[in-house]
Amino acid sequence: MVSGNGFHLAQVNVARLLAPIDDPLIADFVAQLDAVNALADASPGFAWRLKDDSGNATSIPAFDDPRMIINMSVWESLEALRDYVYRSDHTKVLTRRREWFEKLDRPHLALWWIAAGTLPTVEEATRRLQILAERGPSADAFTFRDRFPAPVATQAAAS
Repeated sequence: MVSGNGFHLAQVNVARLLAPIDDPLIADFVAQLDAVNALADASPGFAWRLKDDSGNATSIPAFDDPRMIINMSVWESLEALRDYVYRSDHTKVLTRRREWFEKLDRPHLALWWIAAGTLPTVEEATRRLQILAERGPSADAFTFRDRFPAPVATQAAAS
């Protein structure tokens, strides 16, 4: 489903694991990935998520550090993403994040608007995190706390 204004919300979040992905310390996180991903896939407003052949993105390299993992998805609206993140069973994993991930000294989440029907790349996502770190929240990269509305489609683009 395409949003009424022709834009979808892209999101990236990254985390640095406290140990390698196959370490027993991380096993409970890994064990929940399929269920959390299935929940996202079935959530209202979900459009797409980054995944490899295993069905998740933990093996997709976005950084030189193998303990840095990336999650990317696209949603029809900010409200749909917010509902998934904060009002679904996703919160059971979210509340335990300190058991598996280091606290980062830079932004770990960035949101931005994309034309409906397009998909963000890993390179674009890491660039959006960098923009947020360097400039703070803007229409180019923002957070749940500091939101920016979707662009208004121009008449020329609509015709």
